[in-house]
Amino acid sequence: MKIATVQFTCSPADVSANVQLMAALADEARGQGAELVVFPELAVTGYELEAVLTRRDLWVRADDPRLDAIRASGVASVVNCVVGSDGGRPAIETLVFGPDGELITTYRKQHLFEHEQDVFVAGQHDGRFEFGGLRFALATCFDNHFPELVSRGAADGCQVHLASSLYGTGGGVEELAAVYPGIAKDFDLYVVVANHVGPAGAWTGCGRSGLWAPGGALLAQADADTSMVVTADIGQSAAWISSGARSKARQR
Repeated sequence: MKIATVQFTCSPADVSANVQLMAALADEARGQGAELVVFPELAVTGYELEAVLTRRDLWVRADDPRLDAIRASGVASVVNCVVGSDGGRPAIETLVFGPDGELITTYRKQHLFEHEQDVFVAGQHDGRFEFGGLRFALATCFDNHFPELVSRGAADGCQVHLASSLYGTGGGVEELAAVYPGIAKDFDLYVVVANHVGPAGAWTGCGRSGLWAPGGALLAQADADTSMVVTADIGQSAAWISSGARSKARQR
């Protein structure tokens, strides 16, 4: 299966603009032969914590018509966004849509990073799904720093670990470079991370979205400053990676 990871610069607190760009990137990924595409953390709104806390119009639902363009892309999509919760505060949630737009599963971020704890409610359950003959585990950014979460996915038969994330320039570069190949090596999993690039709330995303093979070998990786779709074949050896799998995507 060919999987795409996508990085782009979000329009702050603009659901319509971000969904439009995400749909275009998903279409580009599908054109490259990808069957599944992974987007960064809070891709629908941007990493705008103050805005999402005070503006409920930025919270979406799995059946939200504002997400129709992504659901209609013809490729399975891993979409991280803000949703409401029973407790009144929002949650950071991953929605996984199939190629026909059906909802496959959802996952709420369990390990909230520092300032996120004042904004969001944490999830309580792991995220798993099957697609295209493979079993996938879901995690969001800081989740990936907790080996027990990853271990549960591997023990449950998952072959691919998907991460929607935000790592910034500076220390985030080193974290991203250590955490994700480390997961691939330590748990014998394919690993896919989608990161922000450019301004993301108070951060500057460092890009470098990538895919790693079991054992930690890098399959494909985006650059540090460009909106980009990167693809690799999952479930096959690195020798099968498509040449020319990178492409630049237009920004609004």
